[in-house]
Amino acid sequence: MIERPSLRAKEGWHVLHLFYRLEYGSWQMLSKEEKYAAKSHLASFVQEARTLPATQLLTFSIVTPKADLGFMLLTEDLHTANRLEKRLTQALGADVLSPAFSFYSLTERSEYTMTEEEFKRSLVVERKLEPDSEEFASALEGFRQRMQKYLQDRLYPNMPDWPVFCFYPMLKRRVPDQNWYALPFEDRKRMMLGHGQVGRTYSGRVRQLITGATGLDDWEWGVSLFAHDVFEIKSIVYDMRFDAVSAGYAEFGEFFVGLQLPLGEIYERLAL
Repeated sequence: MIERPSLRAKEGWHVLHLFYRLEYGSWQMLSKEEKYAAKSHLASFVQEARTLPATQLLTFSIVTPKADLGFMLLTEDLHTANRLEKRLTQALGADVLSPAFSFYSLTERSEYTMTEEEFKRSLVVERKLEPDSEEFASALEGFRQRMQKYLQDRLYPNMPDWPVFCFYPMLKRRVPDQNWYALPFEDRKRMMLGHGQVGRTYSGRVRQLITGATGLDDWEWGVSLFAHDVFEIKSIVYDMRFDAVSAGYAEFGEFFVGLQLPLGEIYERLAL
């Protein structure tokens, strides 16, 4: 195999959401020995992928007939992402896994995050602190530490093993009188801060990862939600739709809901 230089993004990781239907006709044509070998091959592949540097591969049993099983792959190198996806699609044998939906994106920071200069101004204007005071310095150091953790979680996340998973793509409208990108930046930032406040009320109950796909896929963002209770996912999506950003400017694609399970248990549920 030709070794090529790594294709790492300037910041962030490559993310692939891959959903498949199982073609039972093709699967039933395999002998008992061939089925066992195919399942062992996919299991070995998943374990191999999980040993790669800066790579995570999550496995899901999808709840609805939109798909049967799903994978979420995060990795630092685009060549690695491409190789793993090609191998994964063929891992159970030719024509056994049929792609139902896929999405390629990058982990990203939000352009609407408060900057250090904005935080400094808030300390002076809102908290009436002197820039040369110990209180000012302490508050600023706390802000820097919080931002460092925030960027780490957004750009290089450690995905949770929580059992309930939901993924959907979305974009912002660009139509007359509802063109998100025609709004002044400060208006967009103000609305996004309100949007984020709704999400923060679910802290500890829902983990979310927003990945960017502008110029990479048909939608602009992918939203991955993890929870211990599907009720929390239903609730956060419902509540989000009442804020100004979602109500006025958001378009949503298909929703995929799954259960994060070990591959062996997924085999059982698919009757493989």
